[in-house]
Amino acid sequence: MSISQKSAAGVKTNVSTNNGLIQPGSFRVIAGPCTIESYEQFVASAKAVKQAGYEYVRGGAFKPRTSPYSFQGLGEDGLKIMSEVNGELGLKGVTEVMDASDIELVMEHAQIIQVGARNMANFSLLRRIGEAIAGTDHGVILKRGLAATVEEWLLAAEYITSGGSENVVLCERGIRTFETSTRFTLDLSAVIVAKRLTDLPVIVDPSHAAGRRDLVVPLSKASVAAEADGLLVESHHDPQEALCDAEQALPVEALMGLREALQPFATAMGREVL
Repeated sequence: MSISQKSAAGVKTNVSTNNGLIQPGSFRVIAGPCTIESYEQFVASAKAVKQAGYEYVRGGAFKPRTSPYSFQGLGEDGLKIMSEVNGELGLKGVTEVMDASDIELVMEHAQIIQVGARNMANFSLLRRIGEAIAGTDHGVILKRGLAATVEEWLLAAEYITSGGSENVVLCERGIRTFETSTRFTLDLSAVIVAKRLTDLPVIVDPSHAAGRRDLVVPLSKASVAAEADGLLVESHHDPQEALCDAEQALPVEALMGLREALQPFATAMGREVL
């Protein structure tokens, strides 16, 4: 029976969550800059992630920007920087793929493929990713679309899992509403609902939801209480100089204090922050 059929019936799937990224009893934190801008920038930000005690670092090489005139990422050069830096520091990479022709290239340099909100409904891309990662140790983080229902989100995940791999993690990153005080509206109810309908892990991206760094830590705490399995947060060694999403990136000091801020909530939920 498919995810969609079981979801409609309110029955959980048998998908394993022990895929390396999300482990039973853990609360995984993935941090790093929105975009890989240079070797110097990424190595400084990645060192901060490692110093904070986290194993996975994010960084965009291909960036979907609203404006065609905004920085679009370094492409393959950015992937090579990520691969080199992570090899030096013993970190694992998370980066976005936007085009099916880049899937194999991304897999050469990163352990986790991210599918952004704008591509949640790019079904041909999802199917190709599922086929590409089948039989490998690679995983996928699938972000919820800007206006997608939970059912549409789960059906999108099924395009990936139908390719033969169950290593899919759902990511709630906020939806577009009438509210303008935040960049998007973080829908924590969707996290709870999704976890009732599927065994796929669900993490939260509070950075894109808020669009403001002062809200990231409070929303992160709330995410733990909402039974999320982890976070995808933006951090930068020098946020004021960031070429992408500077307003929402956590500075080094805040990243260093994130684990301490989250652990009491994680302990209450029977989890350990990783």
